[in-house]
Amino acid sequence: MEFVQFHPTALYSPPGSAGEGGAAGAERTFLITEAVRGEGGLLLNMKGERLMPKYDATRLELAPRDVVARAIQDQMLSFSDPHVWLDISHKPSSDVLEHFPNIAARCAQQGIDITRDPIPVLPAQHYMCGGVAAGLRGETSVQGLFACGEVACSGLHGANRLASNSLLEGLVFADRAAGPSVAHAEYASRNCGRQLHYAAASADFSGPRAARPLAGATADWVAAKRGEVRSLMWEACGIVRHTAALQRAQAQLAAAYVEVKAVYKHYGVNTQLVELMNLVTVAELIVSCALQRRESRGLHYSADFPKPAADSVASVISSSLKSRLDLEAVRGSIGVSSSNGFVSLITPGGGMAASAGVTGIGGASSGSSQRGVGSASKKGAALRDLSVRSFNEPE
Repeated sequence: MEFVQFHPTALYSPPGSAGEGGAAGAERTFLITEAVRGEGGLLLNMKGERLMPKYDATRLELAPRDVVARAIQDQMLSFSDPHVWLDISHKPSSDVLEHFPNIAARCAQQGIDITRDPIPVLPAQHYMCGGVAAGLRGETSVQGLFACGEVACSGLHGANRLASNSLLEGLVFADRAAGPSVAHAEYASRNCGRQLHYAAASADFSGPRAARPLAGATADWVAAKRGEVRSLMWEACGIVRHTAALQRAQAQLAAAYVEVKAVYKHYGVNTQLVELMNLVTVAELIVSCALQRRESRGLHYSADFPKPAADSVASVISSSLKSRLDLEAVRGSIGVSSSNGFVSLITPGGGMAASAGVTGIGGASSGSSQRGVGSASKKGAALRDLSVRSFNEPE
């Protein structure tokens, strides 16, 4: 899970602009394909100086994505710049427009003529090479669970990623997994029909557990917590990682997990709340895998262990979060109070643990109860949000 690819050249949009992306429902980040560098595009810092000779004097702009992404981030942090430049304007304009019509059109929306102007770019999180360990037919260690595509760890990528390998994961392995998964479903229907019926009937999502939209205060809390997780992951699991930051992130994510689970238990089913629980779960797995790998390899670069280890081992996690982390200590540090249809997370000193000044989280519990559930995670001093947007790459 620690092998997260960052695309080095996403289009930079000024903060507050229509193309900034990032927020739910906002426009997805637009990628400037590495083919621009393949056609002779040059990476320049804000001073107009070519930057890649400092980092990879042989391959220059054609170095692997992880090398280029680290180089760009280093330049941005060293000079406190919001982006670097990717310049293809020295090539014949007719060739540029013929080869990159979509990029030219998208940049033109921001007032950029790529035949004359450099393109502002910065790294952005792009692809998960790790995931659920899956076999050649998508089978996993859980009977009946099949995985393919980006969610799976198929072994096609190793510690790095070639762009077109996503087609193998999404098409070839999907085709391989389809037959066995259908066969399993048919077997379960023939031989376990009664058990499946009872299991479905026992799922109770009525009353306090019924699905409902988020109330105003709860929606604010969920959005704030999601933002905290995003900033925390950029700080701890970005392009360059540090052990101390990973350890802090692991503790904060344990607290976030307990908080979110407590709110979910009292509030009921909601898409945004379930998504937040899933985000925290995946984030903790990435951090824990990164802490296990005491080396730098492929997409995982540790400033504390900058070289590959000769005896590298797979960082597969097969245990539950409860067994890896001391959640009891977290639960004992704050409490949850539910009364008159509202849920509040309360610190030992009486302060509210909920983010963004939220003092109550609209819930569905009746009566009043209080018990220990988790600690308020302190938002780390995050690195500037270079780009933490999700997107699809035009291969």
